[in-house]
Amino acid sequence: NRHLWKMNRLLLLFLWLAKPPGRHFHKDYQHWAPLTLDDFEAINRCERTLPKNFNFAGDVLDQWSQKEKTGERPASPALWWVNGKGDEVKWSFGELSSLSRKAANVLTKPCGLQRGDRVAVILPRIPEWWLLNVACMRTGLVFMPGTTQLTAKDILYRLRASKAKCIVASEEVAPAVESIAPDCPNLMTKLLVSLHSRKGWLSFQELFQSASEEHSCVKTGSQEPMAIYFTSGTTGSPKMAQHSHSSLGIGYTLCGRYWADLKSSDIIWNMSDTGWIKAAIGSVFFSWIRGACVFVHQMAQFDTDTFLDTLTTYPITTLCSAPTVYRMLVQKDLKRYKFKKLRHCLTGGEPLNPEVLEQWKAQTGLELYEGYGQTEVGIICANQKGQEIKPGSMGKGILPYDVQIIDENGSILPPGKEGEIALRLKSTRPFCFFSEYVDEPEKTAATMRGNFYVTGDRGVMDSDGYFWFVGRADDVIISSGYRIGPFEVESALIEHPAVIESAVVSSPDPTRGEVVKAFVVLSAPFKSSNPEKLTLELQDHVKKSTAPYKYPRKVEFVQELPKTITGKIKRNALRDQEWGRK
Repeated sequence: NRHLWKMNRLLLLFLWLAKPPGRHFHKDYQHWAPLTLDDFEAINRCERTLPKNFNFAGDVLDQWSQKEKTGERPASPALWWVNGKGDEVKWSFGELSSLSRKAANVLTKPCGLQRGDRVAVILPRIPEWWLLNVACMRTGLVFMPGTTQLTAKDILYRLRASKAKCIVASEEVAPAVESIAPDCPNLMTKLLVSLHSRKGWLSFQELFQSASEEHSCVKTGSQEPMAIYFTSGTTGSPKMAQHSHSSLGIGYTLCGRYWADLKSSDIIWNMSDTGWIKAAIGSVFFSWIRGACVFVHQMAQFDTDTFLDTLTTYPITTLCSAPTVYRMLVQKDLKRYKFKKLRHCLTGGEPLNPEVLEQWKAQTGLELYEGYGQTEVGIICANQKGQEIKPGSMGKGILPYDVQIIDENGSILPPGKEGEIALRLKSTRPFCFFSEYVDEPEKTAATMRGNFYVTGDRGVMDSDGYFWFVGRADDVIISSGYRIGPFEVESALIEHPAVIESAVVSSPDPTRGEVVKAFVVLSAPFKSSNPEKLTLELQDHVKKSTAPYKYPRKVEFVQELPKTITGKIKRNALRDQEWGRK
């Protein structure tokens, strides 16, 4: 017996000494020491190596759940959902943990899915989107979100390109899925999230009710695929940008602290559509890694009155929305509203006009902290808490990135010189990068220029290290040798009370090669104005607001502007129209 005891002791000692560095512990699979928030920040700063294995559900969400059980944190909501009709859902981290295990069992048992399978999820802002997101993490499935605005043609392309085994959809999307499903040979399962049943679909609600809460979280590799986002390029079909468990799950830790300024007591309302990566960044990863509450209003269509009522009714501390929303809000008398707890406001997804920033601050007393990033590499630049904000700038580069402005040869340009926004790389590819464009190695390779990742966006860095957005590389207008960024002209136009929205593109000109043309949506009081007179007025206004050579030599008044499914202005459609391209 004594000999056996010694052998057991030696075995335990061997196991302890042999444990890999950076391993961690959570309920579902036992490792040695849990990674803490400080560890995640150190990894994000590249001061600590990436652990071999990581799973956001197990290593972050279950850790918060455990802290609730031990009393280290109150069982306050992790997710707080309302729909404006009196319905409300509040889940603590413990409840989210338990319910997502049930959802994981739905995916793996009746749906028959296995680790590595791809799942398309097309749902509006409903609690099931969050459950299924976490359930895919627990099971090692690759989550592929899409907006409910996708057409049948869009869905067909995504299912065929990804070879998705399953699609999860809401009732309004189901008919479009049914119309193309026969043309998707890899599609095994259609899972409907609805109170009603539908022939040919499994019912998530029915299966969820009977599912077990017992589920062992898969031990996923840190760089194992976790999500795919379809991102549009300037040409061709959308590319499949693939992210790993660590690129999304750890890569936004510092953003959550320094840009979003989140603490575990905060409640963040991020307005992003569930099909965009910004929904994952702001409504899952950087919020929950900080232990903050994610607030969701289902709001199928944006309405300023509903939006403002929500801010006055609920104790939201942090707001994140696209500049377009703020542009609409500043047209209201915001001083009439008393926001309950709002203290920090974020914006991103498109450039922010300085005029909107100034109006928002004047009416609310709050700054707007702009962030700039891409689906492929996350947040690159931001106006972080505590930094001076320069109106019109998208802030400074953020860790772990080394942001530079380069020329076509990959040489760094000095401050004040316009070039391409790029990230300087060291010997290894940063873990927070996307892994690849799936099945498109040439396009993945094309993002590199020497030691730089190139964003495809043009900008300028000033002498203080602040970056200023000029436009997409293919949007820049060259007229009589002058380079003109469309955003500069659009920013000037929107300052005029007649302009609700504008899009600026190049238009052919026999003398100058190309000139600036503005497509303008007018506000109601100016719709009956004399078009020739108003054109001259807008041209003079732009000449006074920015360099005179940038004024639009052509102006066309339109009822609406073409948009992408993400809500951004589709300039390429207008540009093609101008140049007569198909």
